[in-house]
Amino acid sequence: MLNIVLVEPEIPNNTGNIGRLCVGTESRLHLIHPFGFQITDKNLKRSGLDYWVHLDWKEYQSVEEWIAQIPDTSRVFLFSSHSTKSYLSETFQEGDWLVFGKESVGLSQEVLDKFENHLTIPISPLVRSYNLANSVAFAIGEAKRQLSI
Repeated sequence: MLNIVLVEPEIPNNTGNIGRLCVGTESRLHLIHPFGFQITDKNLKRSGLDYWVHLDWKEYQSVEEWIAQIPDTSRVFLFSSHSTKSYLSETFQEGDWLVFGKESVGLSQEVLDKFENHLTIPISPLVRSYNLANSVAFAIGEAKRQLSI
């Protein structure tokens, strides 16, 4: 099982879509407060449709609370547009942690400094960034492809 981590997600539709993606790929979703919405928000549930009840998810009040329960921090991969290493060059394993920041600014420098593995998703210079749900889909898709070989 892959672990998908959203640090301070702001947009309920993105989180709902990522929840649905996690159900479909049998991945666990980890949400770190503060959120830009209520977890009961109708938009969140609408985006996740009726799949939210099947979602394996956990929430944490802080990054520190989440870090405290990670068994192997060497398998934590932070996705950042500031990284130079493509996620396509990484070899993923079951149980890996794929971490994404909030929609407006990504991961804070403080969070980036806590882990050594930083990855980026290649993108044309004509585009500033991908939508968060699309970024998670790219990462899960590649990890699942590797794990199925």
